[in-house]
Amino acid sequence: MIPSFSEKSSVTQVRLRLHIPPCYHQEPVISQLISTHSLTVNITGAMLGENTDGHGCFDLELQGSVAEIDRGLTYLESLNIKILGKLNADGDAWWY
Repeated sequence: MIPSFSEKSSVTQVRLRLHIPPCYHQEPVISQLISTHSLTVNITGAMLGENTDGHGCFDLELQGSVAEIDRGLTYLESLNIKILGKLNADGDAWWY
């Protein structure tokens, strides 16, 4: 299915936190969101090391069309990566 012009040009943003398990520490998980799923990714926070039980925790802002964000989240879910986020109370399409 070819997206309509409005689907291509409608850009939205979400905020979320990823918990990436140790088995993916050497994999380009976040890079794939950019190169494969055409998302703009801003890493706003990260925790690595001993305090994370081996998981890498990343706070991200994703920007793209609704379809691109959906495909990116589906990709992360396919890797069994824990995704945390909830609708912003301001109702501005951001998640946190």
